[in-house]
Amino acid sequence: MGRIVDRDWAEFYAYQQSRTELRPLLLKALAYAGPADGRAAVDLGCGQGFETIALLDAGWTVTAVDSSAAGLALLRESAGDRPGLSLVEGSMAAVPLLPADLVHASFALPFCPPEQFPTMWAHVRAALRPGAVLAVNFFGPHDTWAGEEGMTFHSETEVREMLDGLEVLELTEVDEDGMSGAGPKHWHVFDVLARQRQRAPHR
Repeated sequence: MGRIVDRDWAEFYAYQQSRTELRPLLLKALAYAGPADGRAAVDLGCGQGFETIALLDAGWTVTAVDSSAAGLALLRESAGDRPGLSLVEGSMAAVPLLPADLVHASFALPFCPPEQFPTMWAHVRAALRPGAVLAVNFFGPHDTWAGEEGMTFHSETEVREMLDGLEVLELTEVDEDGMSGAGPKHWHVFDVLARQRQRAPHR
């Protein structure tokens, strides 16, 4: 079997079009974030944009970022004439992010190569406005794909270090067998919900 990062993403995104339920991570993030009121969100590694559409429908202004033109084309078609959507084609590390009140990346960050991950993560942290909610996943070392070239994996200690300075709302570890779009696998995932702390008032 070839590398996971070299899979047919266009086929995978088309398959994902049949999905009917939002990722639980995004549902929790929306609950923590509160009413959208036109505030800015980023959907990083948005793919075909199932969660992006949900953000738009909830009243967010969304910047959707993905390296796949095929995925963004499906999102553009699904979004129709919904207002408030900006599409950005590019790798996660190459795209500086505008300030946002919600940054979401579902099963996307581990596909950033290790040599690019620090730059990408710096962009994510810099985009968080005071009070912004961060909703992301990291893959752990027990994952079936651990060691795959072009992917990044983290221990729980490393995850907590990357969240330093944020208010950690939830950090949940999943370490179990399951299914993926590529077939059966062992999942080792850290689901993270965190909030950027409010700036202390000047005295």
